[in-house]
Amino acid sequence: MNIAVNNGDWSGSWVAERLGVELEGDDGLRALLGLALRRNPKRAHLLVSNVLGKHVPQSPAVVYGHGFALGRRVRDLLGETEAGRSVVVGYAETATGLGHSVADGIGLAPYLHSTRRPVPGMTPAGGFEESHSHATSHLLLPEDPALLSGDGPLVLVDDEFSTGNTILNTIRDLHARYPRKRYVVVALVDMRSPADAGRLDGLADEIGARVDLVAGASGTVKLPDGVLAKGQELVARYEESAAAGGVPGAGASGLVAQFPAPLAGAAVEADDQSPHPGARGTARTAPTGPHVTTVDLHWPHGLPDGGRHGFTPAHRVRLETALPAMAARLAEALPLGARRVLALGFEELMYAPLRVARELEPLVAAEVRYSTTTRSPVLAVDDPGYAIRSRLVFPAHDDPADGPGERYAYNVAGAGFDAVVVFVDSAGDTPELHAPDGLLARLGAYVPHVLLAVVPSYVPALTEESPAMLPEPLRGPAFSSYPPEDVGWLLQDLSEVTLEAPTEEREEAIQSGGAHYAESLPVEYQPSERYQALFHAALETSAARIAQAVGVVTETVLAERSARPVLVSLARAGTPVGVLMRRWARFRYGAELPHYAVSIVRGRGIDANALRWLAARHDPRDVVFVDGWTGKGAITRELAEAVAEFEAREGVSGFDPEIAVLADPGSCVRTYGTREDFLIPSACLNSTVSGLISRTVLRADLVGPDDFHGAKFYRELAGADVSVAFLDAVAARFGEVVDAVDAAVKELAAADRTPTWEGWAAVERISEEYGIHDVNLVKPGVGETTRVLLRRVPWKILARAGAGADLDHVRLLAEQRGVPVEEIGELPYTCVGLIHPRFTRGATGADGRAVNL
Repeated sequence: MNIAVNNGDWSGSWVAERLGVELEGDDGLRALLGLALRRNPKRAHLLVSNVLGKHVPQSPAVVYGHGFALGRRVRDLLGETEAGRSVVVGYAETATGLGHSVADGIGLAPYLHSTRRPVPGMTPAGGFEESHSHATSHLLLPEDPALLSGDGPLVLVDDEFSTGNTILNTIRDLHARYPRKRYVVVALVDMRSPADAGRLDGLADEIGARVDLVAGASGTVKLPDGVLAKGQELVARYEESAAAGGVPGAGASGLVAQFPAPLAGAAVEADDQSPHPGARGTARTAPTGPHVTTVDLHWPHGLPDGGRHGFTPAHRVRLETALPAMAARLAEALPLGARRVLALGFEELMYAPLRVARELEPLVAAEVRYSTTTRSPVLAVDDPGYAIRSRLVFPAHDDPADGPGERYAYNVAGAGFDAVVVFVDSAGDTPELHAPDGLLARLGAYVPHVLLAVVPSYVPALTEESPAMLPEPLRGPAFSSYPPEDVGWLLQDLSEVTLEAPTEEREEAIQSGGAHYAESLPVEYQPSERYQALFHAALETSAARIAQAVGVVTETVLAERSARPVLVSLARAGTPVGVLMRRWARFRYGAELPHYAVSIVRGRGIDANALRWLAARHDPRDVVFVDGWTGKGAITRELAEAVAEFEAREGVSGFDPEIAVLADPGSCVRTYGTREDFLIPSACLNSTVSGLISRTVLRADLVGPDDFHGAKFYRELAGADVSVAFLDAVAARFGEVVDAVDAAVKELAAADRTPTWEGWAAVERISEEYGIHDVNLVKPGVGETTRVLLRRVPWKILARAGAGADLDHVRLLAEQRGVPVEEIGELPYTCVGLIHPRFTRGATGADGRAVNL
């Protein structure tokens, strides 16, 4: 049956009329779903559920009833015996409460939902991707590892079944770890296209298991040709108009449209600062700090706040027993005469507030509604035919693992609520929640009475064998000049420790075997005006070339390694590249990829504590190690050996040690942006192009067995810092290289990229030809040669004849250090730096002069 779209009473008519979208399916589909817009390279429209309790405030009895009814249908499908052996898994964040409700309907099934909140010391039991979502990486962190290992039916619950990708990813992942004979997929709506409809059956045949589907309603979305571009243009138009303070086509009722700064590309005035004509209620000026009434629910001690780590039938009995008293305490705290009350949950914390709100509903005369805050950014348009009428924007307040960012509450502002009860778990009860721009203050601009109910965060007790608690990543501006969202440094701050030593003194100690190069730091010199000019000229010349390489390596990672990679750069040369890859993903797809920087030391391996931290918070299979370039491949081999040793020792699996690099002149890896050996300007400088962070330090008296490796933050060099300028210059060229990137990625996908290690062979040959007999003293490539001149004691530079401008800075450094440059006709690299063999003080180049940059 075709459902009409030109109906002003339907909350999808505004989008449908402008984009030509049609819904086909069950009679009740329109009552379940509205439409909204978002900026997304794959799908501009958003299906908004009216009964999920996420974006649209709804009666808690209605929300719970839909999930519970689906659970009853699953129990009827499985039969009592199999239903009693089943396990239910829900999806974060939107379906955590729905999955709980389905488990309640089944009756005796334990429940677990995926999470985007890692727990230090806990190793994920699984992970998967939700490719269409704003934040896609999911972790499964059951307290009881046996929860997923049984052979009873696994029931997977999501709010909508659109393409089937999320379900397919999950079943494949879990079946590989915990094979079973039967799966049941549950959704409020099944909106698969005919092309996607058969994929579930195909998966069942592939894995040799039965896969059933239970949905509250079914249908499809019919999209006319060009709808994606038209939707993106519509979003951009309303976004630009809202940022400028005007609204196109507002009509008599008025309209407010706004997009969040992370997607808009610039900070804009939040839409919660303006009243919404036509919506119920009137905005008030946000107070500096609203009066908040705290309600102690007397949550039962030790009872999990949800299914993040498992929720058993015994837990359910305890909750049912405690609910009446908790609802009564909340009813007593509500203001007298309240007519319309909102119970507002918090991201994944959906089930606890839903159950309390459902218990409250018959106790009070007020109309009770329920919804939750979300990470998902959506355009707000104040029109009766649009599903998202208003939007409150506020900072994250639970110290999320992926760094700070905006969060949202929809259809609350201007909706006529005279009391709102904010439910958060204790991890989210932070100063940010109570700040002048926090959620409570935002709500106080629209709602006369704000109440706060804090549910204790449940964290499983770690065993004595669990690794020591590791700190959260360091972030700028406290550590590094990069913005905090660009990178989290899995390092310890040694800024107050004197670690620098003169270059010749370090070299003598390293070559004599008296010290390792990672036990001290070279002195960080300020570059001369002449050298700075060379850097900026090189950046201007090569920015587009670098942008293309960034695009190629990022697209290759997304296509071949992970749809939602966790970028882990090797500090520090890899870190600017990791930031640029993250920026490319945001530029091209609106994706905010996690990015961390870790230490790896030649001869000592990668920081095992950093790997342990990553494994506790992310699926190791999503981790992609990133570096700037390859030379002879020593770090590539070092990483492979270190990861293999770590996984054998820790019992963790899944890390792929192959590095993704911007340039692979040594032919050491399969994932790269280019194999040309060209000047990457970030190699020209030290900390001043790497967030003012030193190279990493590993010394026994400073780094204990449970510590991250160390590094210094050179705040005093801020005047010479070009770290962000370098990133901005490259990112500014992204738009002009998209076509070239797509062509190169297509070409690479069909090419044989098997590493030949020809760089290593060339280094061995040069080592012997020049009588060095130590490959560690031969540094091939522009980047490595620059490092030799900046940090070590160079002997001579080998340059490919006719190398040109790529070597201008190398020639200048060699001139300043008195190092001869020898041109070679046939050289596999643009240049090679030779560290002085058999070093003694004074043997630096021709006359032993110290570098003066």
